[in-house]
Amino acid sequence: MPTNIDNLATQVQEAAHRLGIQKYDIYGASVDETSVQVDHGEPKQVKASNRSSVTVRVWNGDGTVGVTSTSEIDPTGLELALKTAYEASEFGIKENSPDFSPEATAPINVTGEDTAPQSAVAELIEKLIVAEKDLMATHPAITSVPYNGLSQRDVDRFYLNSDGARRHDIRSAASIYLYSKTEQDGKKPRSAGAFRVARNVEGLDIPSCVEEAAEKTISHLTYEKIKTGKYPVVFSPDAILSLMGAFSNLFNAQNILDKQSLSTSESLGTAIASPLISLYDDSLHPENIGGETFDGEGTPTRRLALIEKGVLANFMHSAGTAKRMNAQPTGHANMGSKVTVGRHFYHIFQGEPASKEYKLEDADGVIYIDDLQALHAGVQSLQGSFSLPFDGWLIENGKRTSIESATVAGDFRQVLNSILYVEKDLELVGGGIAPRVWVEELSITGE
Repeated sequence: MPTNIDNLATQVQEAAHRLGIQKYDIYGASVDETSVQVDHGEPKQVKASNRSSVTVRVWNGDGTVGVTSTSEIDPTGLELALKTAYEASEFGIKENSPDFSPEATAPINVTGEDTAPQSAVAELIEKLIVAEKDLMATHPAITSVPYNGLSQRDVDRFYLNSDGARRHDIRSAASIYLYSKTEQDGKKPRSAGAFRVARNVEGLDIPSCVEEAAEKTISHLTYEKIKTGKYPVVFSPDAILSLMGAFSNLFNAQNILDKQSLSTSESLGTAIASPLISLYDDSLHPENIGGETFDGEGTPTRRLALIEKGVLANFMHSAGTAKRMNAQPTGHANMGSKVTVGRHFYHIFQGEPASKEYKLEDADGVIYIDDLQALHAGVQSLQGSFSLPFDGWLIENGKRTSIESATVAGDFRQVLNSILYVEKDLELVGGGIAPRVWVEELSITGE
């Protein structure tokens, strides 16, 4: 059942009154999710879960705050959480103590409900079995789809506080991913994958997901070693978004205040990239299935320019970082024992028009990087450097040849400043939407 925000607010208010608590806020989310996996035509794993998490903050008369978390949304559980947080407030920090977002009661102009009925588990299994079968039938070398999944979920989120803030949204999403693997005598196994997301299972474009996974996998069957050297590089939409996400401390106000960022507070308004590129964070983007209308502090989310034609335009803020940096909250707070700042949905697109257009069909001596790997280990986010294995192709006279094994290395800030071309066509991938991005020479190390 969806949260009744008005009933909940009344119950919390009554409990707070009984406990003598004047100031509090609560952020909560519950997720109802079903997912399936298959293996050679048989169900491998079926999961169904309904999980909740609630963070309660209470301020005492001295202005210090106590924080506690619970999985209970009933009146008894919330009253206990209020009491525990009130007791913890005696030990709250005094320096830069958190407070309500000044925008927690500001109007939100978008609807907070975008739901769809969930499909039966049997239907999920059947659709995934068919997808696996169709993918394996595209080429004799594709012998398995070891990683696959079809899932659907409803996310119910709310925020309320003692100043009268009432936030609630509930959204549905479904997704499928297929990752196939080949086996050929005398050759290394090759693999590739694809995914799709939609409002519900019925809306998933499963045939195109099968087609993309097959096309990528087959394109890796003929592979060659590559010479170590410097090459012009084209990042796929997924690869460039992965790189942007790995160095998101550039735009994160909390990281800047903690001196854990490549930026400083003085970096705003300076050119950090080629004028050919712009980057926004936009939770409300129409392609962002399951986008959030407010953050963990009740601040409305919005379309925020991070890089505007190469210039660092804004930082992502919580209420606390905004106050400390004399700015406005931007709707990027994550509520927990400590308020953190995080991105929602990156949107990369063309900035200034390029003087020259590039096409993969005409490219020669170019590396096309499709998928970056080992981001957790190969990124030095505070130095700006990276060295990452990747899946991709060497393009010679427009023809693609899969690269057996290679690593790309460079400095992220140099990458941003050496962009040659940002293509027009956008592709939806995990965590954002982006085009292919062409970059001047980067170091490629072959096997």
